[in-house]
Amino acid sequence: MAEGRGEVLVPPTPSTIQRPMPETMPAPLATMTPVTSSRFAEQLARVPTGPGVYIMRGADASVIYVGKAANLRNRVRSYFGSPSSMEGKTRALSDAIADFEYVVTHTEQEALHLEAELVKRHQPFFNIRLKDDKHYPYLKVDLADPWPRVYITRRVEKDGARYFGPYANAGSVRRTLDIVNKLFPWRSCTKTITGTDPRPCLDYYINRCIAPCTSYCTKEEYDEVIKQVILFLEGRTDEVVRELKRQMQAESKAMQFERAARIRDQVQAVERVTERQAVASTKPADEDIFGLARGDDEAVVQVLFVRGIKMVGVDSFTLDGTKDETDADVMASFIQQFYESATYVPKRVVLPMKLAEHALIESWLTERRGTNVELLVPQRGEKLRLIEMATTNARETLDMARVKWMADSGKTRTALEGLQEALDLPALPKRIECYDISNIQGTSSVGSMVVAIDGHARPQEYRRFRIKTVEGANDFASMAEVLRRRFRRAREQVLRDAGAEAPDVESAPGASTARKRDDESFGAMPDLVIIDGGKGQLAAVLDVMREMGAKDIPTVGLAKQHEEIYVQDVSEPVVLPRNSQALYLVQRIRDEAHRFAITYHRGVRKKAGFQSALDTIPGVGPKRKKALLKKFGSVRAIRDATVEDIATTIGFTEALATKVKASI
Repeated sequence: MAEGRGEVLVPPTPSTIQRPMPETMPAPLATMTPVTSSRFAEQLARVPTGPGVYIMRGADASVIYVGKAANLRNRVRSYFGSPSSMEGKTRALSDAIADFEYVVTHTEQEALHLEAELVKRHQPFFNIRLKDDKHYPYLKVDLADPWPRVYITRRVEKDGARYFGPYANAGSVRRTLDIVNKLFPWRSCTKTITGTDPRPCLDYYINRCIAPCTSYCTKEEYDEVIKQVILFLEGRTDEVVRELKRQMQAESKAMQFERAARIRDQVQAVERVTERQAVASTKPADEDIFGLARGDDEAVVQVLFVRGIKMVGVDSFTLDGTKDETDADVMASFIQQFYESATYVPKRVVLPMKLAEHALIESWLTERRGTNVELLVPQRGEKLRLIEMATTNARETLDMARVKWMADSGKTRTALEGLQEALDLPALPKRIECYDISNIQGTSSVGSMVVAIDGHARPQEYRRFRIKTVEGANDFASMAEVLRRRFRRAREQVLRDAGAEAPDVESAPGASTARKRDDESFGAMPDLVIIDGGKGQLAAVLDVMREMGAKDIPTVGLAKQHEEIYVQDVSEPVVLPRNSQALYLVQRIRDEAHRFAITYHRGVRKKAGFQSALDTIPGVGPKRKKALLKKFGSVRAIRDATVEDIATTIGFTEALATKVKASI
């Protein structure tokens, strides 16, 4: 679908930026030593207090982080303070800094612009960054050519051309180019147009070009085609249709029926494309709508482009480096990088949450557009519905990426072999089980078990657990309960398979009346157990594994903070290389366990939320509760009703009605 994003707006470049950077690059790796506040005390004292951008470098002199600040000195100094006061990601960054430099800007808006530019150029490891953002594709209409073409480019220049994008990938931009090529007869050849060719090429005969090469059209007629292309790419399809119909009527009046018929067919083609564009709004709008879905160290943002009342385009973008960042920070970073590259800023940007530095980004977008831009966070109505749709599709895109990766047998085989080697496993981990706990302040605690066979997710073997024996937020005890119940079921299954009578364990903690049925998932023994947690969780689980006779099953803990893997009887954690397929596999399985636990927890919490005050009143069972709610509609309405009104409800007496009023 045509994306409709308008012409390129070039952001202001700070003309008098001071650059108090080192004249030479930092020393090579062998001679670098980590930065300390004492070592750089003099440098830190000289950092100015105005706005600007700071650049952190690692031991190999590479850029590892770029940030902006309203007060450079205060911000830079914060990285060299006490580690105990830092978040996990900031602490890791602080440990990796070997040198720093900075750029002073006139305003915070200039710092915002420069930060986005430097992140795009260097792709620093500790920044949130658009995946493969260096060369996103655009559509270009080269207006400097007297006979313009439409083609794909990966560079936006100040050359008077019209640019549309960025598109998330080559597939998106090629689909749009193909639609434009079918709807509008512009030339796709690269020859020099003289108008003296003896005959046109095949494109003319299939209505893909109006043949300026043979002077079958005038310059004005060709320019009109290009104007329609631009309007279509901007999402202004109604104007395109109106203009084509005007031309069709003019040709018909001039008795040029063949040309009128050709334009009629073009109108019908444009209208068919337009019909496939969903109606997004009851009122004309010029807005981009965003939805966000999070994984562990990556995120997907989906953008809906609304022009007029139609959704003229949809695209999804992937971000890396989102671990330990808030949703507001992730979305703010995306908005900066997206509109730094985008060729058009709409009147309204519709977001799922308020951004970090919301007002500053709104001011920067206004400066980029040249007129006022509103950052809107809707709480209800059709715009909230569109955000929910974008968020759902972003989640689907993230899940699909996970499925595609796991479906790649070559990658998963490499990952399994790498995991076997790194963890010193006795055999290839063909069956991996991963466990996670989810609760909010100890309420509605649940556990999840997800299964991967040969590196591929096996949803039919996933299991979920309602925590029954643990009070409050005790993840250690909750994880122990889940593993105890899982391997007790496995032991019972083995006994049944052997024809023996399973022990009576109904009175045991966590026992279930459903445990006597066969269960293939609990009956199969894993080659590797992964728990979401560090040393503490692992120690609690290992005790259970010994208790349940499963001590020979390799069991490890995956700590979220630095993706460290804790192994039994080894003091130091195993740290897999950041780019290893093995790390990617365990992250994916752990994320899936987390997703499955969160989904179940939300359902349990929602169900608990539906339990009303009526459930605790003696004498009011399900039927009487249903009768009350059917009559009054809600607990609030029952609370406002009189005793006499409640007493007239089927199944109620005045005494019971009085008890209800006193209880709610």
